[in-house]
Amino acid sequence: MRLRPSPRPRRGRQISMRHLRQELSDLRRSHRSRQAGMTETERIAKAYRELESVAAARYDLRNRGNQEVLAERRTLTRSLLDRAGWIPFGERRVLEVGCGTGSELAWLLTLGAAPDHLTGVDLVPDRITAARYAYPQFEFHVGNAERLDFAESTFDLVMAITVFSSILDRSMAAGVASEIVRVLRPGGGLLWYDFRYNSPANVNVRGVTARRVRELFPQLDGRLHTVTVIPPLVRRLGPLTPIAYPVLALAPPLRSHLLGVLNKPA
Repeated sequence: MRLRPSPRPRRGRQISMRHLRQELSDLRRSHRSRQAGMTETERIAKAYRELESVAAARYDLRNRGNQEVLAERRTLTRSLLDRAGWIPFGERRVLEVGCGTGSELAWLLTLGAAPDHLTGVDLVPDRITAARYAYPQFEFHVGNAERLDFAESTFDLVMAITVFSSILDRSMAAGVASEIVRVLRPGGGLLWYDFRYNSPANVNVRGVTARRVRELFPQLDGRLHTVTVIPPLVRRLGPLTPIAYPVLALAPPLRSHLLGVLNKPA
């Protein structure tokens, strides 16, 4: 899906009321965080720590649905990067914002990336500790992506994988986006993967639509594709997964995520 100008909103109350409800929801979340004495950065870190208690079961790769989601994403990502001339990575420098324990960076080794050219940043110290233990040849930093400690045009590729859906504060999201563009070299790319729908079960995340991606990164150009059948659905497919997943993926409304490489002009 090309990042093209969105259709002009039609007259009526539906769109304006939807946006109003979203803004009110954002304000309520922000107010609750301030009441609790937390900054947005602290709220995100707390949400990630709380997620750890359920993440192992939710994303267990013994679940056939999770296997299918990961396999599809990596197949499509490899195809996108290959068509864009990124493979093999060679000496290209890569930064992952919100790197967690480093598994996504490690996958790039299968695409020919040099281990000492892979860098990750994450808010949660425990995740960085685990990442350094698992991948000592990579470079990892604890830090806030609003203030990346790198010079301009340092990286050929920046990865943001389910990062911006966790940033509810719009000014912080804009700051992180600005930093990503700053450290990205001209001609470099942003690998984007995130969900586009809100989660009714998780108030700590918010879907990021193609329009919102365009607002965050007006300097970048590229195409976003709808991918990934809604994960809570596919986790319930069991033995039917290999047959049912490709069929469900044919329905665009069931594809809950956006995937693409957005390029910074040379």
